[in-house]
Formats: sequence, C-alpha cells, structure tokens
Amino acid sequence: MNNREDSFVHVKDIKDGQRIRGLFLVKEKRVSRTRNGKPFIAMVFADNSGRIDAKIWDNVKDMSPLFEEGDVIEVVGIANSYKGQVQLSIPWLKRVPEEEIDPLMFVESVSVDPEALVSDLKDCLSSIKSVHLIKLVRTFTDDSRFMESFKRAPAAKKFQPNYLGGLLEHTLSVCRLAIMVASHYSELDHDLLIVAAFLHDIGKIRELDAGLNGDYTDEGRLIGHIVLGISMLDEKISLIDDFPVDLALKLKHLILSHHGQFEFGSPKRPKFLEAFALNLIDDLDAKINGLGRFMKKDQHEGSWTDFNRLFGRYFYKD
Repeated sequence: MNNREDSFVHVKDIKDGQRIRGLFLVKEKRVSRTRNGKPFIAMVFADNSGRIDAKIWDNVKDMSPLFEEGDVIEVVGIANSYKGQVQLSIPWLKRVPEEEIDPLMFVESVSVDPEALVSDLKDCLSSIKSVHLIKLVRTFTDDSRFMESFKRAPAAKKFQPNYLGGLLEHTLSVCRLAIMVASHYSELDHDLLIVAAFLHDIGKIRELDAGLNGDYTDEGRLIGHIVLGISMLDEKISLIDDFPVDLALKLKHLILSHHGQFEFGSPKRPKFLEAFALNLIDDLDAKINGLGRFMKKDQHEGSWTDFNRLFGRYFYKD
C-alpha cells in the first residue's frame, strides 16, 4: 500500500467539487434514512491530517456489509459542500487488508518528540519539595508500563488533543500553567497543585483506546477516566508507607472535581483553592488547544470559521 500512497488525497487537501481517490480509517458509521425513507450510510473518515464526513446514498444494502467502524477502506468519491461544510459522496469502496495497513497514515500524533515532552514534564515535577508527593510522583514516573501508555494516550476522543501523545502534551501544558499560577498566588499550595496537574487525567490511559480507532474502552464507557484515575491513585498510594490520609483525600478531591460542574461530568465541584485553580487551568488549556486546532483546520474561505456546534458560534480567524 505504501507504494500507492502518493496517488491518494489527504483529508486536509480535499476541496469542494473535487473527485477524489483516498485511503481512510472509518471512525464512525451508521445507517440512517432520509425524510422519504430511503436508507443511506453516514460516516466519518480520518487520516493523519484530519477528519471528514462522508455519505453513501446508493446501493446501501450491498455496500454496508463491506466494511465496519475501525476498518481502513479505499474509496472513490466526490467532494461537495453541505451547509458550508465539505463532505464526501462515496459510490465505490473496498476494505484494505489489515496486513497492508500502515497505522501512521491514519492516526494523528503529537508533533513533538514524546521523549522531549517527558523530559520537560519531569523538569516541572522536579520543583516539588514535599517528601510524600515526591514519593508518589516517582511511583508513576518509575513505572515503565505506565509511562509507555502515558506517552501514547490521546487526551480525548474529539475536542481536546485527540491524537496519540495528546494526553502527555496536555498534561505538560497544565503543569506549566499550574507552576505559573502557583507562583502568582502565594496562598496556593504549589506542590499539591503541580501533582494534581500531573495526575488529573491519568485515567484516560484506560478510558481511551490508543489504537487505530481511538474509541472508548469498555471500562472507559462504564466507569470513566475520573473514577479510573482515583483507582490508579489508590493503587500507588498503597505502595507508600505512612502516606498522609488528609493529603490523599485532597488529591482525590482534585481529580474528582477537575471538570468543575456536575453537568460537565464532575462527580464533585471544587471545594478548596487548589481545586478551583486546577479546574480553571485545565479548562483553559483544553479550550485554547481545541479551538486553535478547530480554527487551523477550518476550510471556509474568508474571516470566519464554520459554525462550531460545541460552542454554538462562529469564530473569527482573520
């Protein structure tokens, strides 16, 4: 397949009115019906340059069994604009055998060397003075299995850094912001905030699959990364003799409350200063990163993006 790669179009290069031939990972697939009752297949395709919506309007009964979510398919299609958004209409496709797939063609990854990000993260954590928190951090950073998963994991399925290495990139950014905030507000516990910044999303290692499809795992859907993170924290604390009960309680609250509000999936709302700070820092980093990527990838001509459903508005990108 690699010998044919140059003949295929990438998502980022697809333009309205273009006839395309491409290789894409099927991220989403569902069979639906038009208002007239005619069946069609709605899909989301992806490669390492982005995502695009696609539809199959004809021969649905014959084409649907040919592929499933998570498959890589070769397609021929036509790009067209619908409500200002470019999408594909697919009259022909075939599934690509697994042994011919190069995963790097279909999964976006962090643009910086993960080892460099790990080194920078450890520099941030080196500012911690608390003996107990140093021991706790080391139970994670000295765990090679954890660190390998941590380097590879995405930070989210869609909005946040939803690419391999995204969790590491996001965590480093939150730690850097936490250091700046703690240095500005002397009433904040520097060590507690930095360790919470490091640990707040660790459950995503188990919540999200770091493979081709990047979907939620079973325990991710059934339990979620916040509760999984508490379980992972408890496991490491159990390895440390005489870890302070009150310190463990604060760390658990920081993880449980970092989404800020119940409607955002937070089991608890922040109940002390460091918890408020972590929620605000995490939210700031997620939104700046996510919106920046949305605006960068927007294909609309002119000064305004396509309508962003999550925020319910257009964004100015001049």
